[in-house]
Amino acid sequence: MDNDFKPYIPADKVMSELTPISIIMGVLLAIIFGAANAYLGLRVGMTVSASIPAAVISMAVIRVILHRDSILENNMVQTIGSAGESLAAGSIFTMPALFLWAEEGVMEMPSLILITLMALLGGLLGVFLMVPLRSALIVKEHGTLPYPEGTACAEVLLAGEKGGSSARPVFIGMGIGALVKFLVDGIMAISGAITFKIDSLKTEFSAEIYPALVSIGYICGMRIAGYMLAGGLIGWFVLIPTIVTFGSDLVLYPATVSVSELYATGGASAIWSGFIKYIGAGAVAASGIISLIKTLPLIVSTFRAAIKGIGRGSSSSGKRTDIDLDIRVVLTGLALIMLAIWLIPAIPVTFIGALMIVVFGFFFSAVSSRMVGLVGCSNNPVSGMTIATILIATICLKATGSTGPGGMQAAIAIGAIICIAAAMAGDMSQDLKTGYIVGATPRKQQIGEILGSVAASVAIGGVMVLLNNAYGFGTNALAAPQATMMKMLVESVMNGNLPWSLIFIGAFIAIAIEILGISALPVSIGLYLPLELSTTIMIGGLIKYSTDRKKSSDSEAGSGVLLCSGLIAGEGIVGVLLAILAVTGIADKIIVPDYSAYVSGKIPFIIVLAAVSITVWRFAVKKTDEKKTDNFLNYVYSVPSGLTWAVSEDGTVTVDMENKGFTNTIAQKLFKRPRVSHIKLEGMGSFVFRCIDGKRSVYEIGQLVREEFRENAEPLYERLSVYIKQLEKLEFIVRQG
Repeated sequence: MDNDFKPYIPADKVMSELTPISIIMGVLLAIIFGAANAYLGLRVGMTVSASIPAAVISMAVIRVILHRDSILENNMVQTIGSAGESLAAGSIFTMPALFLWAEEGVMEMPSLILITLMALLGGLLGVFLMVPLRSALIVKEHGTLPYPEGTACAEVLLAGEKGGSSARPVFIGMGIGALVKFLVDGIMAISGAITFKIDSLKTEFSAEIYPALVSIGYICGMRIAGYMLAGGLIGWFVLIPTIVTFGSDLVLYPATVSVSELYATGGASAIWSGFIKYIGAGAVAASGIISLIKTLPLIVSTFRAAIKGIGRGSSSSGKRTDIDLDIRVVLTGLALIMLAIWLIPAIPVTFIGALMIVVFGFFFSAVSSRMVGLVGCSNNPVSGMTIATILIATICLKATGSTGPGGMQAAIAIGAIICIAAAMAGDMSQDLKTGYIVGATPRKQQIGEILGSVAASVAIGGVMVLLNNAYGFGTNALAAPQATMMKMLVESVMNGNLPWSLIFIGAFIAIAIEILGISALPVSIGLYLPLELSTTIMIGGLIKYSTDRKKSSDSEAGSGVLLCSGLIAGEGIVGVLLAILAVTGIADKIIVPDYSAYVSGKIPFIIVLAAVSITVWRFAVKKTDEKKTDNFLNYVYSVPSGLTWAVSEDGTVTVDMENKGFTNTIAQKLFKRPRVSHIKLEGMGSFVFRCIDGKRSVYEIGQLVREEFRENAEPLYERLSVYIKQLEKLEFIVRQG
C-alpha cells in the first residue's frame, strides 16, 4: 500500500470535473464508441479501448477549442466515454443469440426495450459492484496492481498540453474510415471485397477493403493477426478442400443435399456456411473453456484477495480523492437492480435467476476488476466467465423444468447481464486508476460511469436492432462469433440437436493448437470468421511489424494507435447510419448512379486498400521534432509541480520525483533518451538505474531494480515490467538494445 502517494492534483485543490461540458462530451463519445465497437465486435469478435481516444478528443476540444484548463474535466470525459466500449463488448458477446433464434422461428424477435434494459442493468450492476472494491484494489494495492491501460491513459492526460496535435490522427482517421465505408456500402462506388477462386483446391482466397480491419490488425499486432489468418487458412485451405474432395457424394448433417451439390450451388462459401462455421464455433467454445481453466487459479486467488481487501475496511479519510458513492446508495441500487431483473416482464428471469445474477455478478466483477490490474483489459477472460455462467444457468434452468424457448432466453439473459457487469467493472477499475493518479474525485467518476452506462445502453440497444434488421447476425456482414457460440452452448444443454461431430472437430483443433503453446482463441476466431476478414486484419499486423522495426526512438507517441481508433470509429458510425437509412426505407428512395463499369475490376479496391495501409504506416513512423540538448529535462514537455532536480559536475542528472511513482510525464519519456546517465525517483516504488548509452533493455533495467530493492523487488519489478510493456504497445517508448 502506498500511504504517501500524492496525486497530480492534490486532494485539497478543487477543479472543474463533473461539468455540463464533460457530461455532454462524455455521453456523446460513449454513444459513438459504443456504437462503433458494437459494429466492430459483431463483425470480427473484438472491441478496442475507447479511453485514450476519448481523452485525446476531450483535450482537443476542451483545451484547444474551449480554452478550458482542467485535467479532471478531461478525465471525466474519458471516464464517461469509455463506458460505451465495455457495454458494447458485453452485449455483442451474448445478446445476438436471441436474434438468431428469432430468425430460426424459435422465439419472437427481442424488442428494443429488452436489449436496452439488459445492457443498462448489466452496466449499473458492474458500476455498483465495483464501488466497494475501489479502496482495496486501487488505493491499498497501488504499488502491486499496475492497471496498464489506466496508467497509460493517465500519461496521456498528464501530457495534456499536446492535446490539439495529438487529436489530429483521431479526427483524420474518423474522416478516412467514414469516407471509405460510404464509398463502399453507401453509394457502392468501390467493391468491398475481392475473391480469387482456386479451382484446383476447390476453395478461394479473399480480402476486404475496410479500414477498421486494418486497424484491428495494427492494434493487435502481427502475432494475433497471424493467429487469426492461420485459423482462416485452416478452414479455407485445409478443411474445405478436404470436405469437397473426400465427401463429394455424402450428405453430411446439417446439410440436406450432398457436398458436391452444395459446392456446385454456392462454391466454397456454401461449404463454409454449412460446415466450417460449426467447426469454428466448437473451436471458439473450447478455447473459451481452456482460457477459463488456465486462469482458474488466478481467479480464485484474485477473488480471495478482493474479499480480504473489503474486509480491511474503507480507506476514506474525508479527503476529496477518497470519497466514494455512499454505501447506502450502492446497496439500494443493487437491491433495485435485482428487483428490476425479477419483476420487469420484458426480462425473462425468475427470482432465482435474479439472485444468481447478483451472486455470480459480484464474483466475476471482483475477479475482473483485479485481474485487469495485472494483465490489462485485453487479456481479461470475460468470455470464459460468461461460458461458465451460461452453462451453470442452463443446467439449473433445465433441472428446474425451465426448458424450451423460455429457458433458452432466460439463460442468455442471465449470461448477458453478468457478462456486461464483469466487462464494466474491469473497464471502470482502469478509469478509477487513471483518476487516482491524476487526482480525480472517485464519487464523481462513479456518477460519470452511471451516466455513461445509461447513454450507451440506449445507443447499443438501438444499434443492435438496426444492424440485425439491416444486415442480419450470423451472416458474412456480421458474424457475431461469440454470440453464436453462446447460442450453441445453450442449445447443446437444452435439446442436443447439433452437428456434434463438426463441433468436436473444432474443439480438438483448439486443444491441439493450445498443446503447441499457441493461444487457441485468436486461431479459433479466425477459423470461424470469413477468410476475407482475417486477410485484411493481417495487413494491419504486417504494418505494425514494419513500423516496430522502422521507427526510431523519436516516433510520435501513439499516432498509429490513435489513427486506427479514428478509422474504427468513423467506419462504425457510417455503418450505423447506413443501417438506419436501410431500415427506415430512405435508402430505397435515394437514386445512386451505377458505378459498376468503374468498379468491376480489382484496381480500385487495391488502390484504396493500399492508400489506407500507407496512411497508417506513415502516421505510425512519423517523427517528432528532436530537441538538441543533453539535459534530460529539456525533453520533457512540462515539468510537474513539486519536481526538483540537480546536475552534477560530471553531467549526471538526478531527478527527485517523490510520491509520483511511474505515472509522471518524466516517466513517459524515461526509457528512450540516450543522454540520461542517472535517474533517481524517490518515494514508494522508486528505483535507480544507469542508462549511459541508451542501449539498456527492459530486462537489464529490471535487474538493476532488483539489485536496488532486494527485499521487495518482485512486486516492483512486475509493476515496472507491465507498465513498460503497455507504454511500448501505445508507442510512448521504444525498446532499444
